[in-house]
Amino acid sequence: MHHFDRIDGALQAEGVPLEALAGEVGTPAYVYSTATLTRHYGLLADAVASHPAALGEALIAFAVKANSNLSVLATLARLGCGADTVSEGEIRRALKAGVSANRIVFSGVGKTDAELAFAIDVGVRQINVESAVELDRLIAVAASKGATPDIAIRVNPKIGAGGHARITTGGATDKFGVPADEAHALYARASLSPHATPVGLACHIGSQITSLEPLEAAFRALRAMTLELRAAGLSVTRLDLGGGLGVPYHGQSDLPSIEAYAAMAARVLDGLEVEAAFEPGRLLAANAGVLLSRVIQVNERGDGRRFLVLDAGMNDLMRPALYDAFHDLVPVRPREGEPRLYDLVGPICESTDIFARDRMLPPMQAGDLVAFMGAGAYGAVLASEYNSRPLVPEVLVDGDRWAVVRRRPTYEEMLEREPRADWL
Repeated sequence: MHHFDRIDGALQAEGVPLEALAGEVGTPAYVYSTATLTRHYGLLADAVASHPAALGEALIAFAVKANSNLSVLATLARLGCGADTVSEGEIRRALKAGVSANRIVFSGVGKTDAELAFAIDVGVRQINVESAVELDRLIAVAASKGATPDIAIRVNPKIGAGGHARITTGGATDKFGVPADEAHALYARASLSPHATPVGLACHIGSQITSLEPLEAAFRALRAMTLELRAAGLSVTRLDLGGGLGVPYHGQSDLPSIEAYAAMAARVLDGLEVEAAFEPGRLLAANAGVLLSRVIQVNERGDGRRFLVLDAGMNDLMRPALYDAFHDLVPVRPREGEPRLYDLVGPICESTDIFARDRMLPPMQAGDLVAFMGAGAYGAVLASEYNSRPLVPEVLVDGDRWAVVRRRPTYEEMLEREPRADWL
């Protein structure tokens, strides 16, 4: 569900007409709905809280990589959400947005020594270790500080899942995590160090997962490992279940519900007496955002192909070029007439700057406003200034009020960031 609806025929973000935002902010621009963020977090929090015996004092930690805007993070932080981070920069963003350090998880396959030191210094909840060599480096950094950080071993259960091969993270050939057959020994080795406290196991097998079966298989693998570690006399008090539950980009109605997801996790973890952690990203943010764009022109060829040329490009919304991702495109104020087939393209000088082929839309003309739906996750965070195009701005709406929460830089500001070499 989202809070982008038509009022008097035109699309609005909660109580704010998108036409008005386009007039004030320009296009392209991302627009986020506070009500949608709040609703999605509340659904997951309520679902998890309904299973206290199995899931314990469960942590919901938003995957900052999905949408790192400070106002989005602050909105979730005020609701009680933690943060799943994969860099020092993301930790700093979460802290600045009001997330307490003891609700921040630090993951990532390539943490530098400096990043590990920073995470230890600020006192994050736990550091998810993804390899034996990382454990050795972490212990060395912690020893230099006389610290003993809580850690979890991220397990690669050889269960890959996701909406595309490029967002699958739990397969045998993926770079993430420790192979399951090596994790036990690594956990035991960590427990012998005075500068690491292993508290649990973690996994994350992919993104945009549309079935509970692979998730349940991964959770059961963590359960089995927990029992094995405990049988060896090792303490396991937390299980980090990652994220990955899919959202209805195509309008699907058969996706697993949030309630069914939480109930499945509770069923698998029942009796373990652990604290669970969930790390949703797109589940909270995807349908909370749209990318507002304007039609530059319609190019019609003699063979009948019709290109809808938009002012948003792949540098603004990378997912279709990167993952072959689908985003519904809707006119902000549809015109009357027979629908037509359009290829949706942007202005970037790349053949991959195509959002969709043969999309059926009402008649479109230059100047029309359109909105890419479900663009609140992995949208603005992946944007760039390719072709020397200014970064797309971001707007947060709350009821009938709105604010620019990242402005579009001017061309002068873009150029001033690059001082010319003194010999030129």
